[in-house]
Amino acid sequence: MADAIVLPSPCVVVLVGPSGSGKTTWADRHLGPDRVISSDRLRALVGGGEDDLAASSDAFELLELAVERRIARQLTTVIDTLGFDAPRRERWLALARRAGLPCVCVAFDTPSATCRARNRQRSTPVPQAVLAGQLRTYAALRAGLADEGFDQVVAVVAASDAARQAPASMITGLTSTAPTLHSSPGDDGPLRFGLQIPSFAWATSPASLGAELRSIVSRAEAAGFASVWLMDHFRQIPMFGPPWHDMLESWTALAHLAASTSTIRLGTLVTGITYRNLAHLAKIVATVDVLSGGRVTCGLGAAWFEQEHAAYAMRFPPRAERFALLEDALQLLPLMWGPGAPAFHGRTIDVPEAMCYPRPVQARVPLLVGGNGEQRTLALAARYADACNLIGEIDVVRRTVAVLRRHCERFDRDPREVAVTQLSTTLVGGDGAEVAGLVERHRPRRTPAERWATQANAAIVADQITRFRSLAAAGVGEAIVSLPNVADAGALERFAEIIDALAAG
Repeated sequence: MADAIVLPSPCVVVLVGPSGSGKTTWADRHLGPDRVISSDRLRALVGGGEDDLAASSDAFELLELAVERRIARQLTTVIDTLGFDAPRRERWLALARRAGLPCVCVAFDTPSATCRARNRQRSTPVPQAVLAGQLRTYAALRAGLADEGFDQVVAVVAASDAARQAPASMITGLTSTAPTLHSSPGDDGPLRFGLQIPSFAWATSPASLGAELRSIVSRAEAAGFASVWLMDHFRQIPMFGPPWHDMLESWTALAHLAASTSTIRLGTLVTGITYRNLAHLAKIVATVDVLSGGRVTCGLGAAWFEQEHAAYAMRFPPRAERFALLEDALQLLPLMWGPGAPAFHGRTIDVPEAMCYPRPVQARVPLLVGGNGEQRTLALAARYADACNLIGEIDVVRRTVAVLRRHCERFDRDPREVAVTQLSTTLVGGDGAEVAGLVERHRPRRTPAERWATQANAAIVADQITRFRSLAAAGVGEAIVSLPNVADAGALERFAEIIDALAAG
């Protein structure tokens, strides 16, 4: 349970969040329905029901009058609307200031998939296209709430409807940070999805790359993706293009995305352990975690691209030394992020003062180890990490998860403490003809269409749903996908159908 949200009394509380994010339930339970002024309830009062949109104008006229009168009487006032109208938020804040009352904004960072699932259960659901628009609007405005002058901006994340069972006597947010990786072998929770962006060849130009990347990630956030991942390379790798293709430095780009997103987790898949001094890497990761409000996952790997090292005048250590460096990192980074300044003496590095302030927002930044290596990589993941990332389909995943479990037993660790993620290229079409067209459009020129369709796991939505259900049954808690058509209009929104289907069970 997160720390309780202590609100001043009296105060003005402005709720902001899309339909299905839990605003009314949270406000009624924790602040009391007699303090809540709800646009939906007023719509029912002056119209034919909460869904009578024709009554909206009258309902908001009553809402504004009620808000003004309650604030003038120095009463705690909770304003329950979508909260998307900036001029209205500005007016409510001004009313609070004139009355000498503190004004708190409560932002509902509920996962998109949860909002969609709740919406489907309503007697009169919000149209899917309308809800998708709300999710995009919320993702776009969320980061700016902190600059609007509120005395406090509180983030509430309702990860599941189980969170609604919190005691009514507590004035508390359901949690004030984004969820960490939690799905593990044997976990019965719904499969989560991450988006990897390994290439920036879709960008119109370097000058527009930042805006286009922000748009893609905001759309992914609205579509229900739980995480976004960047490769940690300084130039493009052969599997995705020639070395002169644009490649952003990963942690700098994640810091940029931290400012334009609000709920989606941010990570590297994976940081090459040879590319940076380990203590410096700890500082970089902590900085992005602080700037993102605690949404970072630190992916680590032993590095492999010798040619890249040579191009950047970096030493490429022998394999055994790289794995020793990786093990040192898995031990040092949590020390750097923890209290005090303990000395660390590893196999490859000595740090006299493992100190990093500000410390990360998260009590523990999740560490993910990338790679399928059964003897070394999975053993390190089982011993030190919070997650591992696998490449391969059902048979590979089943075998590798079994190996991971055996390593966990060897280190006397519960396998459920190590989340299993899986990375794959995925291409989704509405029907067979569209899939064939996407394959033809995106395949490398010298790769036959049939072979590339297999490599890209090209299939229609229904077949993708079956595939991901099988992966979940094999032990995958989060499926991370690389979409070759990620910049195409509608590609992320189509994948949302898969996310929703897996969230529904």
